[in-house]
Amino acid sequence: MLLSNKITFLRILLSPVFFILYMLPEFFPDLFEKQAGAGILSGAGWTVPLLWLIYVGAQMTDMFDGMVARKRNETSDFGKLFDPFADTFLQITCFLCFVLEGIFPPVLFLLVLYREFSILLVRNMMMKKGVAMGARIGGKVKTVTYILAGGAALFAVSFQRLGFLEILYPWFRYGSVVLFIISVIFSIISFFDYLSVYRKT
Repeated sequence: MLLSNKITFLRILLSPVFFILYMLPEFFPDLFEKQAGAGILSGAGWTVPLLWLIYVGAQMTDMFDGMVARKRNETSDFGKLFDPFADTFLQITCFLCFVLEGIFPPVLFLLVLYREFSILLVRNMMMKKGVAMGARIGGKVKTVTYILAGGAALFAVSFQRLGFLEILYPWFRYGSVVLFIISVIFSIISFFDYLSVYRKT
């Protein structure tokens, strides 16, 4: 495990932490009963800054691992496969939270799962040809739209848990759905791009 791969591995470690922290109010509703007033100390409000810290920190590792790999000349076939795997691991975890919250439509989540499993199959078939297919530009654009959609959904949840500016909750919720739709479209387009590369190979 090179340093760049260890940074990538942080995304995998942080994924279940995000899920558990996000779902704590559902697991223990009596302990998170909303108190009078608003703010971090109200009900599940204290989870908001921690969720943002994990979400932003995990996403930042996606930038840092690439920078470290290039600077230390640690680019490898393993890293080309491990990086998108860690991305998918994190995004699927976050998306599942938003599905359970009722923000991310299940049908879109299912399309994301279909796409990611299909990409896994294509990458495995490429490996049989001796080619480690890393992330392509379409996949990177897809990842950016995933991050933006997840961020909008987390904003909506934040307003709800903090108990202030809740009037903005439906706007961010609808906005996140639009971004989720856009991200799914990009993900499907990028899948056919990967498929075309496989066919050429």
